[in-house]
Amino acid sequence: MNAQSAALKSKEEIMDKLVKQEVISGSEILLRSLVLEGAECVFGYPGGAVLYIYDAMHGYSDFNHLLTRHEQGAIHAADGYARASGKVGVCIATSGPGATNLVTGIATAYMDSVPLVIITGNVATTAIGTDAFQEADITGITMPITKHSYLVRNVEDLPRVIHEAFYIANTGRKGPVLIDIPKDVSAQTALFQPVTEVNIRGYNPTVHPNKLQVDKMLKAIVEAERPVILAGGGVVYSGGHEELLEFITKTQIPVTTTLLGLGAYPSGEELWMGMPGMHGTYTANMAIQSADLLINIGARFDDRVTMKLQGFAPHARIVHIDIDPAEIGKNVPTEIPIVGDIKTVLQLANREAQPAAKADAWRRQVQEWKQAKPLKYIDSDTVLKPQWVIEMIHETTGGEAIVTTDVGQHQMWAAQYYRFNQPRSWITSGGLGTMGFGFPSAIGAQMACPDRVVVSINGDGGMQMCAQELAICAINNIPVKVAIINNQVLGMVRQWQEIIYDNRYSHIDLAGSPDFVKLAEAYGVKGFRATGKEDARAVWEEALRHPGPAVVEFVVRKDENVYPMVTQGNTIDAMIMGDSE
Repeated sequence: MNAQSAALKSKEEIMDKLVKQEVISGSEILLRSLVLEGAECVFGYPGGAVLYIYDAMHGYSDFNHLLTRHEQGAIHAADGYARASGKVGVCIATSGPGATNLVTGIATAYMDSVPLVIITGNVATTAIGTDAFQEADITGITMPITKHSYLVRNVEDLPRVIHEAFYIANTGRKGPVLIDIPKDVSAQTALFQPVTEVNIRGYNPTVHPNKLQVDKMLKAIVEAERPVILAGGGVVYSGGHEELLEFITKTQIPVTTTLLGLGAYPSGEELWMGMPGMHGTYTANMAIQSADLLINIGARFDDRVTMKLQGFAPHARIVHIDIDPAEIGKNVPTEIPIVGDIKTVLQLANREAQPAAKADAWRRQVQEWKQAKPLKYIDSDTVLKPQWVIEMIHETTGGEAIVTTDVGQHQMWAAQYYRFNQPRSWITSGGLGTMGFGFPSAIGAQMACPDRVVVSINGDGGMQMCAQELAICAINNIPVKVAIINNQVLGMVRQWQEIIYDNRYSHIDLAGSPDFVKLAEAYGVKGFRATGKEDARAVWEEALRHPGPAVVEFVVRKDENVYPMVTQGNTIDAMIMGDSE
C-alpha cells in the first residue's frame, strides 16, 4: 500500500469513527462535528466555561489547536486562516471576558465578510440571567456584528447548530456566526447523529442572477465610451478572479481594485489602474470621476472609496453586482442592479461579453494618466524610506508572498507598492481598520498555507497590540516573517494632524516602545534591525532564508506621508499628490 492509499484509508477510518452513532458528551459532539465540517486548525484560549470542551480535546489529534496568548489573537488568526484558505475559520473562547475579548475580531470579520464560526462557553443554563461569575450575554452583545448566532440550550441540537453555522458563515454574503454553549450543555450526553442537510426557513441567498439584468449591463458596455470596472473583495470571496480576468479581456474595460479587492486582478496587466479612493492612484480616481459607465463588481461603495458621495462618479451610469441585495443602492444610486454570486454572474456575462468598441480613446487616456502620474516618492540613499522597503519586500518575494498588514501608513504603502498577481495573497482589516490584526492574521494564514511565504507588515504601534503572539510562532515554529515599519509615532494619526489639524500633534509619540529585536529574542524568535538600504536588504534576505519565524525592524523617519491623499469632504479627484507633484 502506498503512502497516499494509506492516508486515504486512515481518513476513512477517522470518518467512520466520527459518524458512529453513540452516546457521547456535548463536548465530544462539538469536536466530531467540527472535523466533519472540515475544520483543520482551531485557535483558542481555555477558561472555566469551556473546560469540558478542552477536557474532550485532551490528546485529540483530528485537528490542530493553537493556544494563542489572547482571545483577540485567536480570532484574528482564525480570520487570517479563512481569508488565506477560503475555508471557515474557527476559534474558541470561554464566557465573560473571554467572549468579550473576541468582539473586535468578530466586528472585523463582519465588516469584511469573512466566514468564521466562533464558539464561546457560557455559564450553566440554570445560572443564565443571574449575573453569575464570568457571565455575559455574548449573543446579545454581538447581535449587530454577527451574521447569525445561537445559544444552545439542548445538547441534542448541537450537530444541527454546528452544521447550520458553517453553512450560514460560508454561503451568500459570508460572515461570522457565533455558537454560545452553556457549560452544562457541553457536559450533557446524547446520541450523536450527524447532520448533513440544511433547511433554514427564510435563508436562501440568491446565487443565479436575473439574465435580463446581465443583458442590460452587456448592452451598456457596448454603448459606453468611458467604462470603468471597480472590483472588490466579493470577487476574491466568490473565487471569481479567473472569470473577472476573462470578462476584462473580452470587454477591454480598465479596472481598479479596492483595498480588499487587491489580487482579484493581476497587477501586471495593462488595464489595471491601481487602487481607488482616499489613498488611491491618480489614474483610478480620475477614471472613476470621468467615467460614463461604472461597473461595481463585489464592492461596497464604502466611504474610503467614494469620499464625498454627492460628487462621486458624477457622469456615470452605475451597474452594481453583489450577492447582498442590501448593498445595492445603499450608498450610490444604481441604474442596473444585479444580485447574485460574482463568479456565477461573470460566467453568465462572459458567454456574450463584447468589447467596449467605442472606448479606444478612453483606453489611451487611461494609459496617458498612468504614465504621467504614477505612484512615486522621493527616494534617498541616506534615509530608509518605507515605500522602498515595501518594494524591496515585493522584489525579494517575487510578488508571491501572502502579505498581511496592520492598519495605518504601512498598510497603505503595502497596498500601493506590493503588487499582487493572485487572490487570497492580501490580508488586511478593511472595513473596521483594526490595529493588532496584522500579525495574528499572518499566523492563521501560515497555518492555512504552510508552503507559502507569509509576510506580516506592521507598524510599531499595532505590533505592540499583539506582540505576545510571538510566543506561539516560536513554540510551534510557524515561519512568519514580520516586518515592522518603525517610525516611532502613530503615523497615520500624525499625518492627519499635520495636514488637517494644522500641525497640532497630540498624543502620538510612541517613545518608550521596546527594542523589537530584543523583544523577539525574548520570545525565542530571530530578530534583526535595519536603518539603511544596504543593511535592510541584507537582513531581510537573511530573515527569508531563516527556516523559522523572524522579526525585522526597519527604522524609518517620522515625517513620511502617504500620497496621494484625499481629505474628507472632497471628491476623489481632489488629490494631494505630495511627493508626486
